[in-house]
Amino acid sequence: MINTTEQDSIYNNLDKMPVAELLQHINEQDRTVPDAVAKAIPQLEQLVNVVVDRMGNGGRLFYIGAGTSGRLGVVDASECPPTYGVPFDWVVGIIAGGDSAIRKAVEFAEDDMEQAWKDLQEYQINSKDVVVGIAASGRTPYVIGGLRTANEHGIATGCIVCNAESPVAAEAQYPVEVITGPEFVTGSTRMKAGTAQKLALNMLSTTTMIRLGRVKGNKMVDMQLSNNKLVDRGTRMVMEETGLDEATAADLLQKHGSVRKAVDVYLSK
Repeated sequence: MINTTEQDSIYNNLDKMPVAELLQHINEQDRTVPDAVAKAIPQLEQLVNVVVDRMGNGGRLFYIGAGTSGRLGVVDASECPPTYGVPFDWVVGIIAGGDSAIRKAVEFAEDDMEQAWKDLQEYQINSKDVVVGIAASGRTPYVIGGLRTANEHGIATGCIVCNAESPVAAEAQYPVEVITGPEFVTGSTRMKAGTAQKLALNMLSTTTMIRLGRVKGNKMVDMQLSNNKLVDRGTRMVMEETGLDEATAADLLQKHGSVRKAVDVYLSK
């Protein structure tokens, strides 16, 4: 049976369509993605609960994937430290073929069943951790092998896939299946499937960080102050929480290095 992500596009003669029509049809297909993600929320909830439990007890979250899926995992992992002020090894994205594959495809890297576990071992992975495989097709050998070996070592496993009843989902203890259907360009899973994976990853990491106390109210109180925009945002947050004027709030933020610390110190006086 052909995976739905590999089935023919419902559109044809794309090379003869005017630009406006191409854009309209791509947008029509993109609008179906949030509904597909919504159907997977119960599965996502189960996975989030496991990740929160493991990370709350000293574990880490690992993403493994190849190609577009691997890149999306790396992006999500790399954005957690600046957004939530967490250590760089709390959420780790691993892509088949190594970091060079982020920019340039590494031929046949995804076909190695053994390599994902070797890559995970470089981080001294253990039973406190969680491994989430990301694979649009749901049949990537790199991901299948990584999840299978993680299971054998008593490590919690999840996945994000875009086809039903896939080999990857069969290996995962907590599968998330977001069924996105045929792509606008046949088989181009960087499109709807990639968008669905990005949305699911946003939900997974954001909800996890909120549950781990990395958000107060609706604010990123632990964000890294790595540019002027974020310093300005942090200053406004301190002003809102303390009632201080801008100059005093800015000085307090600079002294303590984070919104949380600045506000806590001020309110403890």
